[in-house]
Amino acid sequence: MPTIVIPTPLRKFSNQVAKVNVKAANVSDAVLELTATFPDLEKHLIDTTGKIAPFINIFVDDKDIRNLDREKTNVKENGIIFIIPAIAGGIRAPKK
Repeated sequence: MPTIVIPTPLRKFSNQVAKVNVKAANVSDAVLELTATFPDLEKHLIDTTGKIAPFINIFVDDKDIRNLDREKTNVKENGIIFIIPAIAGGIRAPKK
């Protein structure tokens, strides 16, 4: 089964589970299964249209799904899906 790696910032919504095996043929089905297992993750991964939120980066093995078939990207039986939320923040250096 493919494995989804849950990033540390989102583990508080998955009971601190770091990896989940899913029965899915593509990324969309994998994320749907993940959010069915951990409903609190849904608001962090899925937008209002039911698609993967645009600020979430997903890689299958080492390939960005934006360069493949996006949500419909197939996953192999032993594939690894990495969820990488966008990180924002920091402060601008003060003007001198």
